[in-house]
Amino acid sequence: MLETWHDERPRTTTTWHHERPAGREEMSDVYDLHIDTDVTVQLCDCSREDAQTVFDVLDSVYELEDTATPNPQTATGPAPTVWTATFDTAGGRHQEVAPTQLTSLVGATLTGGYRAVDEVQKVLATGFDIQSSQAVSGDQETEARLLLASR
Repeated sequence: MLETWHDERPRTTTTWHHERPAGREEMSDVYDLHIDTDVTVQLCDCSREDAQTVFDVLDSVYELEDTATPNPQTATGPAPTVWTATFDTAGGRHQEVAPTQLTSLVGATLTGGYRAVDEVQKVLATGFDIQSSQAVSGDQETEARLLLASR
Protein backbone atom coordinates (compact mmCIF):
# COMPACT_ATOMS: atom_id res chain seq x y z
CA MET A 1 0.00 0.00 0.00
CA LEU A 2 1.26 3.41 -0.89
CA GLU A 3 1.12 6.15 1.65
CA THR A 4 1.15 9.81 0.81
CA TRP A 5 3.25 11.85 3.12
CA HIS A 6 2.46 15.55 3.66
CA ASP A 7 4.77 17.97 5.33
CA GLU A 8 2.68 19.71 7.97
CA ARG A 9 5.30 22.34 8.81
CA PRO A 10 4.21 25.91 8.07
CA ARG A 11 5.86 27.39 5.02
CA THR A 12 7.38 30.82 5.23
CA THR A 13 8.63 33.15 2.59
CA THR A 14 11.37 35.61 3.27
CA THR A 15 11.31 38.89 1.39
CA TRP A 16 14.11 41.39 1.73
CA HIS A 17 13.12 45.04 1.73
CA HIS A 18 15.53 47.92 1.66
CA GLU A 19 14.10 50.50 4.03
CA ARG A 20 14.74 54.11 3.02
CA PRO A 21 15.31 56.71 5.68
CA ALA A 22 12.24 58.90 6.12
CA GLY A 23 12.12 61.80 3.66
CA ARG A 24 14.73 60.41 1.28
CA GLU A 25 14.07 59.25 -2.26
CA GLU A 26 16.31 57.02 -4.29
CA MET A 27 18.10 58.84 -7.12
CA SER A 28 16.45 56.57 -9.69
CA ASP A 29 13.01 57.56 -8.34
CA VAL A 30 13.78 61.25 -8.80
CA TYR A 31 15.27 60.59 -12.24
CA ASP A 32 12.25 58.57 -13.36
CA LEU A 33 9.87 61.38 -12.40
CA HIS A 34 11.41 63.82 -14.90
CA ILE A 35 13.02 61.70 -17.61
CA ASP A 36 10.23 62.37 -20.09
CA THR A 37 9.42 65.98 -19.20
CA ASP A 38 12.70 67.83 -18.48
CA VAL A 39 14.51 69.59 -21.31
CA THR A 40 17.93 71.17 -20.90
CA VAL A 41 18.36 74.24 -23.09
CA GLN A 42 21.86 75.50 -23.88
CA LEU A 43 22.28 78.82 -25.70
CA CYS A 44 25.56 79.93 -27.25
CA ASP A 45 26.97 82.66 -29.47
CA CYS A 46 24.62 85.26 -28.01
CA SER A 47 24.45 88.13 -25.57
CA ARG A 48 23.11 87.88 -22.03
CA GLU A 49 20.04 89.86 -23.17
CA ASP A 50 19.24 87.47 -26.04
CA ALA A 51 19.71 84.46 -23.74
CA GLN A 52 17.35 86.05 -21.22
CA THR A 53 14.81 86.72 -24.00
CA VAL A 54 14.79 83.05 -25.06
CA PHE A 55 14.60 81.82 -21.46
CA ASP A 56 11.77 84.27 -20.69
CA VAL A 57 9.73 82.84 -23.58
CA LEU A 58 10.25 79.29 -22.31
CA ASP A 59 9.62 80.34 -18.70
CA SER A 60 6.23 81.78 -19.71
CA VAL A 61 5.20 78.33 -20.92
CA TYR A 62 7.11 75.82 -18.78
CA GLU A 63 8.38 75.59 -15.22
CA LEU A 64 12.02 76.61 -14.85
CA GLU A 65 13.81 73.80 -13.01
CA ASP A 66 17.40 75.02 -12.97
CA THR A 67 19.57 77.69 -14.52
CA ALA A 68 23.30 78.34 -14.71
CA THR A 69 24.53 81.85 -15.36
CA PRO A 70 28.13 82.25 -16.52
CA ASN A 71 30.26 84.54 -14.43
CA PRO A 72 32.29 86.85 -16.72
CA GLN A 73 34.83 87.59 -13.97
CA THR A 74 35.99 83.95 -13.91
CA ALA A 75 36.99 83.89 -17.59
CA THR A 76 40.74 84.25 -18.14
CA GLY A 77 40.75 84.59 -21.89
CA PRO A 78 38.59 84.22 -24.95
CA ALA A 79 36.09 81.46 -24.31
CA PRO A 80 32.60 80.75 -25.59
CA THR A 81 29.76 81.62 -23.24
CA VAL A 82 27.01 79.04 -22.82
CA TRP A 83 23.76 79.87 -21.02
CA THR A 84 22.00 76.82 -19.60
CA ALA A 85 18.53 76.25 -18.13
CA THR A 86 16.34 73.19 -17.55
CA PHE A 87 12.58 73.37 -18.04
CA ASP A 88 9.89 70.91 -16.93
CA THR A 89 7.42 70.63 -19.81
CA ALA A 90 4.77 69.10 -17.52
CA GLY A 91 4.55 72.21 -15.31
CA GLY A 92 4.31 75.93 -15.81
CA ARG A 93 1.87 78.64 -16.85
CA HIS A 94 1.48 77.56 -20.51
CA GLN A 95 0.91 81.13 -21.74
CA GLU A 96 0.62 82.01 -25.42
CA VAL A 97 3.91 82.92 -27.12
CA ALA A 98 4.16 86.00 -29.32
CA PRO A 99 6.82 86.63 -31.97
CA THR A 100 9.93 87.86 -30.18
CA GLN A 101 12.90 90.04 -31.18
CA LEU A 102 16.57 89.08 -30.79
CA THR A 103 19.58 91.31 -31.46
CA SER A 104 21.45 88.51 -33.28
CA LEU A 105 21.22 84.82 -34.15
CA VAL A 106 21.16 82.43 -31.17
CA GLY A 107 22.39 78.83 -31.26
CA ALA A 108 20.20 76.57 -29.10
CA THR A 109 20.70 72.94 -28.12
CA LEU A 110 17.72 71.11 -26.59
CA THR A 111 18.33 67.82 -24.79
CA GLY A 112 15.75 65.51 -23.24
CA GLY A 113 12.99 63.01 -23.97
CA TYR A 114 11.64 62.90 -27.51
CA ARG A 115 8.18 64.32 -26.77
CA ALA A 116 9.46 67.03 -24.43
CA VAL A 117 12.13 68.26 -26.87
CA ASP A 118 9.54 68.31 -29.66
CA GLU A 119 7.20 70.44 -27.48
CA VAL A 120 9.94 72.94 -26.63
CA GLN A 121 10.97 73.16 -30.27
CA LYS A 122 7.35 73.98 -31.26
CA VAL A 123 7.19 76.75 -28.63
CA LEU A 124 10.47 78.22 -29.89
CA ALA A 125 9.15 78.06 -33.47
CA THR A 126 6.16 80.14 -32.36
CA GLY A 127 8.31 82.86 -30.79
CA PHE A 128 11.30 82.82 -33.14
CA ASP A 129 12.23 82.06 -36.72
CA ILE A 130 14.17 78.76 -36.78
CA GLN A 131 16.75 79.18 -39.54
CA SER A 132 18.26 75.70 -39.21
CA SER A 133 17.46 72.53 -37.33
CA GLN A 134 19.41 69.33 -36.75
CA ALA A 135 18.63 66.35 -34.54
CA VAL A 136 20.73 63.63 -32.96
CA SER A 137 18.69 60.75 -31.59
CA GLY A 138 19.64 58.32 -28.87
CA ASP A 139 17.94 55.39 -27.21
CA GLN A 140 15.88 57.37 -24.69
CA GLU A 141 16.88 60.97 -25.39
CA THR A 142 17.22 63.27 -28.33
CA GLU A 143 19.17 66.42 -29.00
CA ALA A 144 17.93 69.19 -31.27
CA ARG A 145 20.26 71.93 -32.50
CA LEU A 146 18.52 75.10 -33.64
CA LEU A 147 19.53 78.48 -34.95
CA LEU A 148 17.03 81.07 -33.68
CA ALA A 149 16.39 84.50 -35.21
CA SER A 150 13.83 87.27 -34.67
CA ARG A 151 10.40 86.62 -36.07
